[in-house]
Amino acid sequence: MSTTSIIRSIRNIMRKDEGVDGDAQRISQMVWMLFMKIFADKEEEWKISRKDYKSPIPEKLKWQNWAADENGLTGDELIIFINDELFPVLKTIDPTDTDQSVIIKSVFNDTYNYMKSGNLFRQVINEINKIDFSKNNKDRHVFNDIYETILKELQSAKSSGEYYTPRAVTQFMVDMIKPQIGESILDPACGTGGFLTCSLDNLSKHQNFDETALIIQNSIRGVEKKPLPHLLCTTNLMLHGIEKPAITKGNLLSIDYESWKAKDQVSIILSNPPFGGQEEDGIEKNFPEKFRTKETADLFLALIIKILKKNGRAAVVLPDGSLFGDGIKTKIKEELLTKCNLHTIIRLPNGVFNPYTGIKTNLLFFEKGKSTKETWYYEMPYPEGIKNFSTSRPIDINHFEEIKKWWLDRKENEYAWRVSFEEIKKRNFNLDIKNENTSEEEIAQSTQELISILENSFQRSSIILDAIKKSFQ
Repeated sequence: MSTTSIIRSIRNIMRKDEGVDGDAQRISQMVWMLFMKIFADKEEEWKISRKDYKSPIPEKLKWQNWAADENGLTGDELIIFINDELFPVLKTIDPTDTDQSVIIKSVFNDTYNYMKSGNLFRQVINEINKIDFSKNNKDRHVFNDIYETILKELQSAKSSGEYYTPRAVTQFMVDMIKPQIGESILDPACGTGGFLTCSLDNLSKHQNFDETALIIQNSIRGVEKKPLPHLLCTTNLMLHGIEKPAITKGNLLSIDYESWKAKDQVSIILSNPPFGGQEEDGIEKNFPEKFRTKETADLFLALIIKILKKNGRAAVVLPDGSLFGDGIKTKIKEELLTKCNLHTIIRLPNGVFNPYTGIKTNLLFFEKGKSTKETWYYEMPYPEGIKNFSTSRPIDINHFEEIKKWWLDRKENEYAWRVSFEEIKKRNFNLDIKNENTSEEEIAQSTQELISILENSFQRSSIILDAIKKSFQ
């Protein structure tokens, strides 16, 4: 049976359970169970590769000792075991014991069992047991498929504020940054870990790559404050060979800005920090007065500049508002251009982040240690035959091929232009600068596309409003 069929079967079983309220809970339930199965399969590898390996999970609570037998625990007996034994122990496990105990503790701290039917629970277990995640099995990589399925389902669950970076954008950013073995790589708002796993995939192409080496194990770092993305990220990294606790649950913005020292700085930052939202009251007080704002994306940009090493490289997704905004935004952009070389801005077309947001976005590439002399811009056009990206027609890595060619041999053209630091400073650090090489005809076409998008948006809003009015009649 294919992985897709197994996940579909699990979904259908869980929907019958009265304790699982909606898609978000169902996905969370499925992911923690997958984590336990994956952890069990990984432990079998660690027992062979490490003579001194010590499991943090008591024997009775190991997946293979209560879940592996398809005729094992079921019904009320199984639910009582899960709620009264498994979860209480895993939530209170001693995190100082081993690296793996830290991972277990971080995963189960904010994870819950929602299922109430032990019979349905047993059915789900039996489906999960059809997948083999062990190292020597090709199914080890099926989590990539599961991961993509889960992201699509989170989209259906309307997980507000959860912006998951399209894989093509993630891969392009990593390809341009070109991480090297030995460099520390951080995503300060890592979500489900797309940048980190993509970086590992990129590093694995190096001839001397060894996923078990400490230099690799210690190079990946991430921070995520929400439980479900944190769980997904931890699981995905484990399947990519990261055995150490690489992901911290929390909010880096809550750490005092001045407390960051040279030893805390990193070589590479790849991130799509949350934008369009505001931080809780008081978070901004962790920053110098000139950077104090509640806008999440602005705070993260200020933080990224601070924690990047000298000669460190960064690629960051930012909305248009961060480019042209004034006030605090101006001060942060001035800090960026004076402390770093903002060498490239890729302006993405509309729809790249659909359906999470229609906000136009940009990819900023910079290196710390030298001030900016000039910034290159590239306005990415829609591929031929596409007028807007959507869930059914997402952006693809192949759509970046022309930009990759231009990156190595930069020349001004209808899509690319450069602006001097003096010009940007003259504009009060407004980075929303248009291409003077663009013809009036192209501008008109671009304007017409925007009008078309707005018209479609207004039409959808009108339909929704009419439906709401009718519901009250």
